[in-house]
Amino acid sequence: MDNNQQNNNGPKMNMPRFNMNWIYFIAILSLGLLYFSSGGPTNSSVSLDASYSEFKTMVDKGYASKIVVNKVQNVLKMYVKPEHIRDVFHKGTGQTGKDPYVEVEFGSVDQVEEFVNQARDAKVFTGEFAYDNHRENEFIGTLIYTVLPFVLLIGVWMLFMRRMGGGGMMNGGVFNVGKSKAKMYEKGGELGITFKDVAGQAGAKQEIQEIVDFLKNPQKYTELGGKIPKGALLVGPPGTGKTLLAKAVAGEAGVPFFSMSGSDFVEMFVGVGASRVRDLFQQAKTKSPCIIFIDEIDAVGRARSKNPSMGGNDERENTLNALLTEMDGFGTNSGVIILAATNRADMLDSALLRAGRFDRQIHVDLPDLNERKEVFKVHLRPVKIDESVDVDFLARQTPGFSGADIANVCNEAALIAARHDSKTVKKQDFLDAVDRIIGGLEKKTKIMTEKEKQSIAIHEAGHATISWFTEHANPLVKVSIVPRGRALGAAWYLPEERVIQTKEAMLDEMCSLLGGRAAEELFIGTISTGAMNDLERTTQQAYGMIAYAGMSEKLPNISYYNHQEYQFQRPYSETTAKVMDDEVLKMINEQYERAKGILKEHADGHAKLAQLLMEREVIFADDVEKIFGKRPWVSRAEELIEAQQRADAERMAEERGRELEAKAKAEEKEAEKTETENQTEQGA
Repeated sequence: MDNNQQNNNGPKMNMPRFNMNWIYFIAILSLGLLYFSSGGPTNSSVSLDASYSEFKTMVDKGYASKIVVNKVQNVLKMYVKPEHIRDVFHKGTGQTGKDPYVEVEFGSVDQVEEFVNQARDAKVFTGEFAYDNHRENEFIGTLIYTVLPFVLLIGVWMLFMRRMGGGGMMNGGVFNVGKSKAKMYEKGGELGITFKDVAGQAGAKQEIQEIVDFLKNPQKYTELGGKIPKGALLVGPPGTGKTLLAKAVAGEAGVPFFSMSGSDFVEMFVGVGASRVRDLFQQAKTKSPCIIFIDEIDAVGRARSKNPSMGGNDERENTLNALLTEMDGFGTNSGVIILAATNRADMLDSALLRAGRFDRQIHVDLPDLNERKEVFKVHLRPVKIDESVDVDFLARQTPGFSGADIANVCNEAALIAARHDSKTVKKQDFLDAVDRIIGGLEKKTKIMTEKEKQSIAIHEAGHATISWFTEHANPLVKVSIVPRGRALGAAWYLPEERVIQTKEAMLDEMCSLLGGRAAEELFIGTISTGAMNDLERTTQQAYGMIAYAGMSEKLPNISYYNHQEYQFQRPYSETTAKVMDDEVLKMINEQYERAKGILKEHADGHAKLAQLLMEREVIFADDVEKIFGKRPWVSRAEELIEAQQRADAERMAEERGRELEAKAKAEEKEAEKTETENQTEQGA
């Protein structure tokens, strides 16, 4: 075996990687050790300059403990006895150090020796008399004492600026603070995302497709004199796929893509945000045609204050001004298209939203039923699902869910299945995942008394009863008295995906929310804090109907909604506020009495429902239907479900018919072929 092979097979040592920080640390540590070991510039003890005659007087008084003579520099040091330190230096021992001395210049060594001998004979000096012929070098000590603090300060500053600037002084360091932090992708394909990866959002994709077409074939539009929009603002709730849609645009267009967040412009240094904006657009112009994507633009594009005394951060406003100028200022940005995303478009500055900057606002809304099916199909690709899983059923069970919520449902279902050691993810795992996300984690260990459990069952049965007998209330899915999160019980409904809300539907929903409190008062005789969340939602909805939607008898067709950020006064008087309060109280009390009336009418069914909840803890809409009979009203959601089921059944019947027809034709051809072969054999 050769040496090379031995080296390759031997154990490999993980050597530390070289880093300039180690050099800085070692240098500062060495200077510090040298400084502290030297004890200061020369010595830690105090010295005092004196004349030769003063020296002789102090020796005669018996102050000297030791005398050291330096023949080279003609200087002597007289060390003072501890008990006489205050007489010579007028300071205590703690201030003068351990060995304070008096430094004296003399003319002749012989005179010093003669004086010392006389002092010894007179018994006034009994200490040591020595010679020191070395020349003291105070330069190094003085240099360390004066320069070391500045070296330490500069070293700390360099390390700090290296962290702030994203690199050392060799790489620009502090000079890179004003540079853009945008990540650039030379080709959008590097992201690996196209419109095929964006499920649903057909309207948003159709609007934004023109930008992709322009970047691919700009002459198609310029020949007719048209101009592509300079910017498009993606607006929608969180988790609906705004950032994903922007990445898909870059992937489809195949042009350079600059991506950064609105918070990347914000910095502690004054003027850095505006500098980064200018640097970003300068880089983009050199790469045009290209796309600039600013995520969460509300961090920098918030409306500027109209009141200077109550204004916000001037640095943020300067950054916004720079952004406005670069987007549509005196210069031109041909070939540079700006995409931005936010879920707070109402807070953006009006100058940013005007035509010529963000020409289009593309609304990315929550997915509807069919779009949720597509989103589920995308997120179910890597999941090993069971045959019992129906995508249509899952889409109907998740109204109001965003794309991110649906992704979370699929992930939670996989985790639940793995927790149960299942090989595939089943239908019940998805239902448990939906319950987990909506209501929170099941608290099976929570201890409740039988009386508390009965109270919760009566409360939840009240919600279910009212929703079953009100026309516009959402259809019931299931009722549970198992504690989840902070809730002791819950009722799941299938909300109708309405474009607009009518007053009757909102009143029915309010009546359903008050059904729990009404059931407590009627069938228990006392009320509890279990209805706090119901009362909060009811009050908010009532104020919204009266103050914003104009659904009041005394304040009809008036909306007091004010979206101005810096408006600190209510747009109505105290008299109007009193009228609002009275109308809200009247509306809620009317629905509360209506809820009690429905419960009194169906008291027997409510009691059976509450008892069933006590026994099984979880009941479904089929169980409620067995007690109350079929629901008197068919909701729009149920109509859509039935229509969808009929369409699916017709489609399956057509497919089955085509399969049978194709099978019959195949059998007919096979029979003809067999008959022909038989005739051929007979002829032979």
